[in-house]
Amino acid sequence: MQRIFSGIQPSGIPQLGNYLGAIRNWVNLQANYECIFCLVDMHAITVWQDPEKLREHTLTQAAILLATGIDADKHILFNQSAVSAHARLAWIFNCVARIGWLNRMTQFKDKAGKDRENHSAGLYVYPNLMAADILAYKATHVPVGEDQKQHLELTNDIAQKFNHDYKVEFFPQVEPLIPPTAARIMSLRDGTKKMSKSDPSAQSRIELTDDADAIALKIRRAKTDSDPLPEDIAGLAERPEAKNLVSIYAALADIPVEQVLKEHAGQGFGPFKAALTEVVVNAIAPIGQETTRLLQDESYLLKTLHSGAQRAQSIAEPIVAEAEKLVGFLK
Repeated sequence: MQRIFSGIQPSGIPQLGNYLGAIRNWVNLQANYECIFCLVDMHAITVWQDPEKLREHTLTQAAILLATGIDADKHILFNQSAVSAHARLAWIFNCVARIGWLNRMTQFKDKAGKDRENHSAGLYVYPNLMAADILAYKATHVPVGEDQKQHLELTNDIAQKFNHDYKVEFFPQVEPLIPPTAARIMSLRDGTKKMSKSDPSAQSRIELTDDADAIALKIRRAKTDSDPLPEDIAGLAERPEAKNLVSIYAALADIPVEQVLKEHAGQGFGPFKAALTEVVVNAIAPIGQETTRLLQDESYLLKTLHSGAQRAQSIAEPIVAEAEKLVGFLK
């Protein structure tokens, strides 16, 4: 089977946008690929993380992934820092990648903003670590959204330059796996901003640990306008909050937006929010319940991550050791 590498930062509680944009797709990919799922705690510390919170979030993230349907027996789930091959290969790639390549990375510019001189060097070079994450396993495919395609292109540039510099055909070119068209989930408080687990307001997002009551309250408080729902998509064009709620309904019910509007056209947001709450609770509340159950057995979560790290290391170690040999390191 072809091998997939996917990573997610344990820097907060995953929210509905993370689930619909990535995690749900990972669950489906398990049927046809050998999957390596990584909690990228080394990426997380490119910005300050409270150590206790990082440990807590890593365990919570593991529980959530298991609760959504990630099979840690058939596939691999582990935390990045537990496998030293990532850091070792990342350093080699720091020396292979060119400054000019990193200067073109738009995500660093977006995250650092005008204050980039005060950000960590790690935030600047973390695309090289991302390349190491993938190539340490010679993964053939990586599920990516639009915001990560540039980093995958850099991964292939690094692989190609390493092969050229050391006159080998060692690292493969990696293919992007573009997920099926997913709704762009926006904040419940502002339909023009993406839903984010780092938003200061917990009311802006539905977290995968929310119970039915919390979900219902957040949807009731979600920002809307005063007009009823339109009959077609064109009627949502200038109504970002309405479009967002309809998109969430369609994505979780797995039906087209057109069908949602056909069923609810002319309704005010009172009845529609009640219907949306039922759809969201049915999809998300069981994940929260199972996450809570798993978090009560910390030893099981630690054992799962430890086992995953051992299996990940058994794949990565010979690959990275060979890369170190090609570079000229003595063992």
